[in-house]
Amino acid sequence: MSDEHFQGKYEVELKYRIESKTNFLNVLKHIPHEIMLEDNLESDCYFDTPNKSLYSQNKSVCIRTMNPSGIKLWIVKGPEGDRCEATNITDAESAKSMLETMGYEITLKATKTRSIYFIGKFHITVDTLDDIGDFAEFAIMTDDESMLSAYKSELETLASKFGLTESALQTKSYKQMFAEKYA
Repeated sequence: MSDEHFQGKYEVELKYRIESKTNFLNVLKHIPHEIMLEDNLESDCYFDTPNKSLYSQNKSVCIRTMNPSGIKLWIVKGPEGDRCEATNITDAESAKSMLETMGYEITLKATKTRSIYFIGKFHITVDTLDDIGDFAEFAIMTDDESMLSAYKSELETLASKFGLTESALQTKSYKQMFAEKYA
């Protein structure tokens, strides 16, 4: 895994609904890229307090397990839309237990199939969410807040190589999509 792709406290991310995962991957074949992983099953457990204080502050805490890669992450997002930090953990079950001991409860469990590719300094995730659809996220993480706007423009240019336009852009998080689907 190329760790430098996932370091930084800010994430510039553009998420697009893709009509055809096959067509998307055919375009990718013609662009120089590296494969981090393909067709991993990701299981996310989102936590909040009983009074939903994280939700009210636009914050999110998630414990993610990925198989067959074996990657386990503790992910915190918010309060700003581009604020995202993740760290590798070795024991997801203990991390979940620790959060529950501190008074947090699982508010949502979600799964998706994910592949991750690197194109230069950017990473692209291709996700399938059961009963919701296929998506491609074009992203970069950075500690340099002054670069957020420039990176957004570069990501838009990269997405256009796949035929993706603003009309396919998705503003809802996967967490929101799952919550609406299973509410």
